[in-house]
Amino acid sequence: MHRCILAALLVLALPAAASAQREGGAAAATDTKAARWDVSAPHGPVREIEFVTEEGTWMSVSVSPDGRRIAFDLLGDIYVMPIEGGEATQLTSGPAYDVQPRFSPDGRYIAFTSDRDGLDNLWIMEADGSNPRQITKERERQVNSPIWTPDGMYLIGRKHYRNTRSLGAGEMWMYHIGGGSGLQLTKRRNWEQNAGEPALSPDGRYLYYSEDISPGGGFQYNRDPHPGIYAIQRLDLETGRTETWIRGTGGAVRPEVSPDGRTLAFVRRVGPKSVLFLQDIESGRERALFDQLDHDQQEAWAIFGVYPHFSWTPDGRHIVIWAKGKIWKVAVDTGEAVQIPFRARVRQTITEAVRFPVEVAPDSFDVRMLRWVSVAPDGKSVVYTALGKLWIRPLPEGKPRRLTNDDTNWELYPSWSPDGRSIVYVTWNDEALGAVRVVRVDGRGGRTLTDRPGHYVEPSFSPDGRQVVYRRIGGDAFRGRLYSRETGVYRVPVTGGPSVFVTAEGTNPRFNRTGDRIFLTSREDGQVALVSVTVHGADRRVHLLSQNATQIVPSPDERYVAWVERYHAYLAPLPHTGQPVSIGPGANAYPVTRLTRDAGLYLHWSPSSDRVYWSLGPYLYERRLEEAFEFLRQARPVATAARAGVRAGGEKAAEPGEALDAAEAPAPADTAGRFIGFRAASDRPDGAIALVGATVITMRGDEVLRDATIVVERNRITAVGPSAQVEVPAHARRIDVSGHTIIPGIVDVHAHVSTGSTGITPQTHWPYYANLAFGVTTLHDPSSNTEMVFSNAELIRAGKLVGPRLFSTGTILYGAEGPLRAEIQSYEDALAHLRRMKAVGAFTVKSYIQPRRDQRQQIVEAARELGMMVVPEGSSTFYWNITHVLDGHTGIEHNIPVAPLYRDVIEVIARSSSGYTPTLIVNFGGLSGEYYWYQHTNVWENERLLRFVPADEVVARSRRRVMAAEDDYFYQEVSRAAKAILDAGGRVQLGAHGQLDGLGAHWEMWMLAQGGMTPHEVLRAATLNGAAYLGMDRDLGSIEPGKLADLVVLEKNPLEDVRNSTSIRYVMVNGRLYDALTMDEVGGEPRGRFPWER
Repeated sequence: MHRCILAALLVLALPAAASAQREGGAAAATDTKAARWDVSAPHGPVREIEFVTEEGTWMSVSVSPDGRRIAFDLLGDIYVMPIEGGEATQLTSGPAYDVQPRFSPDGRYIAFTSDRDGLDNLWIMEADGSNPRQITKERERQVNSPIWTPDGMYLIGRKHYRNTRSLGAGEMWMYHIGGGSGLQLTKRRNWEQNAGEPALSPDGRYLYYSEDISPGGGFQYNRDPHPGIYAIQRLDLETGRTETWIRGTGGAVRPEVSPDGRTLAFVRRVGPKSVLFLQDIESGRERALFDQLDHDQQEAWAIFGVYPHFSWTPDGRHIVIWAKGKIWKVAVDTGEAVQIPFRARVRQTITEAVRFPVEVAPDSFDVRMLRWVSVAPDGKSVVYTALGKLWIRPLPEGKPRRLTNDDTNWELYPSWSPDGRSIVYVTWNDEALGAVRVVRVDGRGGRTLTDRPGHYVEPSFSPDGRQVVYRRIGGDAFRGRLYSRETGVYRVPVTGGPSVFVTAEGTNPRFNRTGDRIFLTSREDGQVALVSVTVHGADRRVHLLSQNATQIVPSPDERYVAWVERYHAYLAPLPHTGQPVSIGPGANAYPVTRLTRDAGLYLHWSPSSDRVYWSLGPYLYERRLEEAFEFLRQARPVATAARAGVRAGGEKAAEPGEALDAAEAPAPADTAGRFIGFRAASDRPDGAIALVGATVITMRGDEVLRDATIVVERNRITAVGPSAQVEVPAHARRIDVSGHTIIPGIVDVHAHVSTGSTGITPQTHWPYYANLAFGVTTLHDPSSNTEMVFSNAELIRAGKLVGPRLFSTGTILYGAEGPLRAEIQSYEDALAHLRRMKAVGAFTVKSYIQPRRDQRQQIVEAARELGMMVVPEGSSTFYWNITHVLDGHTGIEHNIPVAPLYRDVIEVIARSSSGYTPTLIVNFGGLSGEYYWYQHTNVWENERLLRFVPADEVVARSRRRVMAAEDDYFYQEVSRAAKAILDAGGRVQLGAHGQLDGLGAHWEMWMLAQGGMTPHEVLRAATLNGAAYLGMDRDLGSIEPGKLADLVVLEKNPLEDVRNSTSIRYVMVNGRLYDALTMDEVGGEPRGRFPWER
């Protein structure tokens, strides 16, 4: 064994050492930033639960070297028991999640994976559970799946790597139990194709592991496991040579070598089953041994392994393995399986889920999503877009006013003229399309600068005010694609005349200080770049490079640069070196100052370059250069008072020689801005409507009212009951709905619905209409463009845009690399991210695969402090899903990838206050439910769908369809697990993921029924449960007096057949009744035209 380890060190030392140095440096840097957070301490209100179980979910099993004991994990705790079975002794307990126990070769220790230090790392403890000791000390890259080398001196584990995608890939690393940063043994194929499940031969020479070898170079959902996704690789630790050992139909995963080294056990998919196989290592002969395993995770993102670890007995005659919720002893010769009974007492600490009541429809609301905020050159006013129109507000105080009286167009992207007398902006109208316009600040003299319709964004003036530069873009599936050619950057005289093409490259064009060049944001060598070209598009120069900037704005005098990176705004001198300069928060070649405490949007400069402005929601901020840089204060001896926040309008710019006290430290990042928004009235229709004679499924328990009447006044239900007992007001419009069935409006809590693109939403937005036409009256989008989704939500609330009630998390709190990453190294970081989202209108956030459990807990605790909710993305990681529940997340988004679920998991979820949104339509761990409906229905013939969704989208997704065996649709097993949670008292709600707008919600309902839910339970999941999940059940989810009038009128009764849910005749949202076949408002104006109707 020592010879094999020494050979491995020699073969791998140089690249591994370099990698270890890189990893160690990153870890050390992270350690200096990370405040210590105890994941085992209570965070928020907690309660203890206790129960006894004789079955468990996804259990790893290890047999002791003497063959007398079994160690296993259950709900994040490790137990041991005699190999004959019986009462299990709990070795680890508490909130830390401990899994994957492995006995050491001498039986004295157990290695395991634990997150007790905040991140999954490798630990060891005495075999009696005492003296736990951390072996790996990673802070960003999880390490799991420990195995021992035969001499007991090293652990080998899987180390996880992620890049810009939230998925990742694994490498096998070796760690001495005495310490050190570890040695790399294998190299990942790329950033997405997984490898893991290490296993050593008894002599320590060969390392076996599973690896995704499927074509394509990346992870794909809905992969076909039958040709083979995974193979078992073998690394020779003497020579360093790797070879593919087992591959083929059904793949090969979870290798485990027999004690004599002659036989390799592994798992393979055979048809719908996961089967335990044996291979004779010398001959290669294979045979199936045991076909009663649970569904493996080959189609999922399985960073903890594709199947739980199993173990040979020391004599090599049996394999001990988990399956069907039990532990089995399988005879190697005959395949006979004998159950090893266990009885485990479970003790868990569950944190109360963050959930707060939401006021769904107040009479008025703060308009929070102010866009393209820009302070006038004289500092005396500010312009922005809100509710689709331009507004000007005096500074420092004053009331916002509309800039124009244009009620036909959206008004977007405002920018001031250098003299402050005019504003250039773009318009959008679904019929006339877009234009670039200029108007005086008094709202007069408006005129169009462009000479043809199109799609326009980002106009700005030249320094002399004589020209405007803008960008012409193509259309999209929402605005239509008319006038989409000849895109690029153009300039046009303000006095009128033809536009001149400049370049096809870049975004956010703006003139330089002399007006002879144009700055653009572009790409260069895979990075964001600030480039410039002449006004004729020539002489391209690259000035700045950034890995993660989302906005780069040079000062007007070109001596400084401000930029936004990972939500924060930064300021630095602008070096002119004749070559590209890299900018970033960690740059040390020049001074860099962070301007923001939480976040900054719409950075812009004063004309004198002496200060930077930005906004966040309805708040305006500024920072003077002297406040930002100490060297400026030291260079200028005259002192003035330091100022934070926004200066008074018209304050005189700093004169040469004027500065702050040179002894004063740089001002902290701004924490308070000036409120520049306004309140707007919520839309409510006038009058009353009575829906008479229907069967009403109220969702008040199992109540069903026959021949009932619902009275709606303005936007709320005022009466519901048997028609003979309900008095209909004389002024009410009576709608005879005899023979129909009425249900509450559908609440889709996980709906990714497009908001438009490039800052422009059509005035008639077909995704919103499609959802309404299918009865979806409330959408919660747990991942969307922040500025657009909250802007659209406010437009809908104000009655300026027709759509379901729209709520969102905005942009996710992303845990992977890239510009969207939400850096969370402390509780204060978590608070900052949630504050920035709350500022623009969010009451939920999506914690998206933050790698560390302490990060995830900090987000939940910050949400509790701020009165918000957290809907996490576990991305098909079973262990993380359970910690989401234990740590008090509002719920689990997407399905738990493991199914069936057994009593341990069902009990914990049911006893928690977290909800479960399985999104069967995009099922993890198997073929998504969406494809079932493409296979079994002619979606491209659905008339309602084709009326509200472009035919090219429907046909492209549905006409040439996947054909799969019925038992290949794993979502049905997941649906049965959801039903088990519901039966145990848990909360299950509907989320259709936006796969096909509107129709997908019904597919999700029907799939819940396939798992065993009754029609009434399905309807409750689609209505009241979703409303309660989002804290909206005081206003939504059931039909009763006082609640908001969101209703669906069906021609057939869904209690008789749940698939009658699509027989929609009318839909009512917020008291407005629509003909669901046309989406014209009953008694109102007809809807606008969609792109394919124009």
